[in-house]
Amino acid sequence: MTAPTPLTPEALYTACDPAQLGFASSAELSDLDTAQIHGRAVEAMHLGLDMKHAGYNLFVLGETGSGRHAITQQLLDAERHNGSTPADWCYVYAFDDPTRPNLLKLPCGRGTQLRDDMQQFVEALTPAINAVFQGDDYRERIEALQEEAKQREASALKALGDEAAGQSIALVRTPGGLIFVPMKDDENPMSQEEFQALAEDKQKEMAERLQALHERLHKLMNEFPRWHQETLNRMKQVGSEALRTTVTHLVEDIKPRYADLPEVSEFLDAALQDIIESGESLRASTHSEGDTETTTYSGSIALQRYLVNLLVAHPADGARPVVYEDHPTLQNLLGRIEAQVHMGTLVSNFTLIRAGALHRANGGFLVLDALKVLQQPYAWEALKRCLKSGAVRIESLSEMIGLTSTMQLEPEPMPLDLKIVLIGERLVYYLLSQYDPDFPALFKINADLESEIERNPANTAAYARLIATLARRDQLRPLAAPAVARVIEHAARLANDAQRLTTQMQPLDDLLREADHAAAAAKGERIEREHVEAALAAHEHRNERIRERYQEQILRGQILVDTAGAHVGQVNGLAVIVLGESTFAHPVRITATVRVGEGEVIDIEREVKLGGPIHSKGVLILSSFMASRFGLRLPLSLKASLVFEQSYGGVEGDSASVAELAALLSAVADVPLKQSLAVTGSVNQFGVVQPVGGINEKIEGYFDICAARGLTGDQGVLIPAPNAVHLMLKPAVVQAVREGKFRIWAVSTVDEALELLTGLPAGAPDEKGQMPAGSVNARIATGLERLAKLRKEFSRDKGGGDSAES
Repeated sequence: MTAPTPLTPEALYTACDPAQLGFASSAELSDLDTAQIHGRAVEAMHLGLDMKHAGYNLFVLGETGSGRHAITQQLLDAERHNGSTPADWCYVYAFDDPTRPNLLKLPCGRGTQLRDDMQQFVEALTPAINAVFQGDDYRERIEALQEEAKQREASALKALGDEAAGQSIALVRTPGGLIFVPMKDDENPMSQEEFQALAEDKQKEMAERLQALHERLHKLMNEFPRWHQETLNRMKQVGSEALRTTVTHLVEDIKPRYADLPEVSEFLDAALQDIIESGESLRASTHSEGDTETTTYSGSIALQRYLVNLLVAHPADGARPVVYEDHPTLQNLLGRIEAQVHMGTLVSNFTLIRAGALHRANGGFLVLDALKVLQQPYAWEALKRCLKSGAVRIESLSEMIGLTSTMQLEPEPMPLDLKIVLIGERLVYYLLSQYDPDFPALFKINADLESEIERNPANTAAYARLIATLARRDQLRPLAAPAVARVIEHAARLANDAQRLTTQMQPLDDLLREADHAAAAAKGERIEREHVEAALAAHEHRNERIRERYQEQILRGQILVDTAGAHVGQVNGLAVIVLGESTFAHPVRITATVRVGEGEVIDIEREVKLGGPIHSKGVLILSSFMASRFGLRLPLSLKASLVFEQSYGGVEGDSASVAELAALLSAVADVPLKQSLAVTGSVNQFGVVQPVGGINEKIEGYFDICAARGLTGDQGVLIPAPNAVHLMLKPAVVQAVREGKFRIWAVSTVDEALELLTGLPAGAPDEKGQMPAGSVNARIATGLERLAKLRKEFSRDKGGGDSAES
């Protein structure tokens, strides 16, 4: 087996040649169509927007900072000018049931016209009503009716009085009311003594007459309220007739403008009929309220009930609405019904109905953050109810949870015709798909944005246009070609892959803005490469405090890490730490010890519950590798312990598996490992080294420690061979490799790693399964045989002792 050679400097950083970009300034480039980067997602979004069937709403999957909102907004801004023109929606008073306001649908732009027309109508109605009821004709007719009623009552009483007079009885008006009194002649009433002096039959006859007349008077008095009501009805009829003549022309002036809208015509007819039937009551309300803004409940709103509550109005150009609801509470989605305090009571009416995001977006598009909707109480279920029913019904949260017991309005639901676009993380989408049975039927289209794209000449050219687009969008200075090349190189570093470019727009936006700031400070007309470098350096400096503290502790000897010499059972691993915008790595000492046992490898991190499941899995895999390679000829008779020294937090991941295996085999073979080398990589059961994450940070973290102590040329890092394509190392590392002061090896197997770490050949078994003498594997086999022999002797000695004692 030939030991791997160190990687060349050219393999450590894939530069972007500005000369190959084909421009001098980004100002020469046109804007980029997002379909060139996110073709699959854009195609899915177009499909979802074009489908007219129910359930074809969209879920845009993308990581935070991927530009998912900007891409969605760009597509919707282009799509909003296609398709049917959205309608205006109004709520109007329901004259047959004031608690259930009616919904009117009007063509785009005409809702505002109807609202203004009815506002002017109500403003004109008040003086018109006053003019009707203050007019001479109306007053004369009312006075005539009142006089007629008075004469009717007087005539009836006079007729009864004349009839009584013919019977020597007078009808007399007293403070206590009307009474009948016997008369002794035409002028004088009969006294009590005179009545008592009459003969008994005369008294009886007179009493009977008085009783009969009293009954007739009582009957007549009972007729008076009915006559009064008849008079009032006739007076109301007079008022209605007067109003009809005056108000009809006001309504007729409006109706022609809405002749093509039957629902509006019906509302106008109903309003006219209500005005005519209300009559005098409207006059009283105009005096008591004083203006049309007084808000009370239901039938008491008087003239205000003829207004129109314009719920949703759209611009005259007919563009479909694009609504982004950043705070999708239940009421912000479904709308709400406001209330006001009136005489100590909360009251409401149709003019206090307010639109929600679903109302405003109807006929267009509603964009929501999926996680925010799920976080709001009742919002997600309410949204699904609306989509399944095809209508939005205003629901009160207080009513749903039982905090309100007063009578509520129940507005007519609005039919829904819109596209919902949810934006969220992939995890949210997959969880909803798994656990919400309604979700797949309501959101049939998933638009999965790319996390990265291949770094080839075509995509590099497209990426340069993307950088130019971002700079123009934020009104930044144009970038020189070398600056664009540096941003592209940084995009590869963000993707952790020299052959890929990240599609995360947020860090690129931030970099361009900060580079523009550096260019402004330097009074440059363009953003040059040095401005980009300055922005990157400033960002690193802002976020390196914790990294510097780790390095300081290592350099001061507080965290034990050797970068020279050799040691049995000890190796330098590499740990990655992610803190906010800062990602860095530092070396960590991994040690292994062995003793006689039964083939058990103890993961101390797991035993004390500091090791995560993936790390524990890695330890089990390396144990399996060791057993499969060395346990076929004899049982493993060791007990080994593995630990991350001076690690006081959780340990997760399998990227230290190669280092742990090397430390374990070193302890078994009693072969020292070079402390000038650090190792990263996971391993499978066949000893193949597998790629890991954070490879650039790991190499740079170990390099910084070595550089601080002094580079000797013996130091370096062993990485998995598949990770070689991920390298985008900082210039100091590349330069040290070029000068032969630092080396990086890409290893494919554990044996290659052992050869580099020990300086000995790994050794491959011959036909008989024997390892070459002096090789690492031979020493491992020897160490295992020694442990097996010790275990056998111990077992024999223990068995013999027991026998003798017995």
